Amino acid sequence: MEKRVLNESVFVREIVDIIRAGLPADEIRKRLRDYHNNDIAQSLELLSKKERLWLYTVLGNKWISEIISYVDDADDYIDELGIEKLAEVVNEMDADDAVDLLENMDEIIKAKLRPILDEEVKADIQLIHSYGEDEIGSLLTTNFICIRKNLTIRQATHELIMQAGENDNIGTIYVVDEKEKFCGAIDLKDLIVAREGMDLDSLISYSYPYLYDHEKISESIEKIKDYAEDSLPVVNEEKEILGILTAQDIVEAVDEELGEDYAKLAGLSAEEDLQETTKDSLKKRLPWLIILLFFGMGVSSVVGIFEGVVAILPIVICFQSLVLDMAGNVGTQSLAVTIRVLMDENLTGRDKLHLILKEVKVGFSSGLLLGMMALVCLGIYVAVFKGYSVSVAFLISGCVGISLLLAMAISSLVGTLVPLFFHKIKIDPAVASGPLITTVNDLVAVITYYGLAWILLIQIMNIA
Repeated sequence: MEKRVLNESVFVREIVDIIRAGLPADEIRKRLRDYHNNDIAQSLELLSKKERLWLYTVLGNKWISEIISYVDDADDYIDELGIEKLAEVVNEMDADDAVDLLENMDEIIKAKLRPILDEEVKADIQLIHSYGEDEIGSLLTTNFICIRKNLTIRQATHELIMQAGENDNIGTIYVVDEKEKFCGAIDLKDLIVAREGMDLDSLISYSYPYLYDHEKISESIEKIKDYAEDSLPVVNEEKEILGILTAQDIVEAVDEELGEDYAKLAGLSAEEDLQETTKDSLKKRLPWLIILLFFGMGVSSVVGIFEGVVAILPIVICFQSLVLDMAGNVGTQSLAVTIRVLMDENLTGRDKLHLILKEVKVGFSSGLLLGMMALVCLGIYVAVFKGYSVSVAFLISGCVGISLLLAMAISSLVGTLVPLFFHKIKIDPAVASGPLITTVNDLVAVITYYGLAWILLIQIMNIA
């Protein structure tokens, strides 16, 4: 049966056809240079083991290292390469790509591989491993160009050419002073067009942004996005440049952080993938689900208190989910806004008060608009399709509309106060707030809706 590649690009088939065309090795290399390494990586799945082994030889270690860095699950290819060939490939990899590959590698293979890696490669890998997964240093690559500030234009160009043989991240050239401290950066374009008699100092951007190696990734995301550079240098406390964060690393960091935040809103500690075992998923989810079970029992008990309302006026149950869903939606929106705002460590008490008032206003305004729409639309629906008199129909829809207004305003308040509270007591609001707010908002909506129905429709208006 023919293998298929997930999300196969239109170029993958062309690449496979080129490899199988029986062309000379030089011609194969020439043609494949027209394709992105990611597409070549995808094509490996469609090739036989014999074809892949031949391709490894044809393309060479450097090219194969770049291709392997795009493979999500490289286990099969690692086994094919053999330890000696694998070491040669890893030696050609960027340090961050080598770390990613090693992390997913079998421990037995890693133990055999480590002793035969180049010392420089081992040092770079060890450097990245010295940082926690939540620190900027864990994402850095040592593939960059660095020159001294006291060079001439000619010397700087020569240094660029010399280093470009080993490092291909050349879009930005980083500059250090006589003490090897990072002091700025030069755009490659500016160096290329510079006249020989110009002072190199005039090309250096001394205000170029940088990141500290022990900075938290989550706390650096906004800075990274704001500057929108193709790469950012990573320095230690002495401002010695250790490596850089490339555009690809930045995109992956932002994507992972957003993914984790999204997962946390669901009560998970990290984003799950398709390969995660059932046991691991249960470990993550069950604690929150158990807590929510007891909260849910509380909500159900409250609903039971209003059995008399449903018995007297059964139609009210038709609109229960509408009120609960809208309250939950607006509460979740407020939660997301609050968590984003809390990323700013310089947030003052006044800022927090402004946030609370703003979110309540938004919830109230949304509830007012949607409540008016519910009043009109549901009033017509109940009168026409349920056979109630116009006055009774609009009393029922009015109860729904007022419930929406109150529930959405209160839910906005809850969605803002709860994460602020957890942040105050040093508990991650992204993890703790999402599941709790969902249940609290259900409780608020139930009490608001059925309480109003009991007071307004049954006690005051005597509708039965």
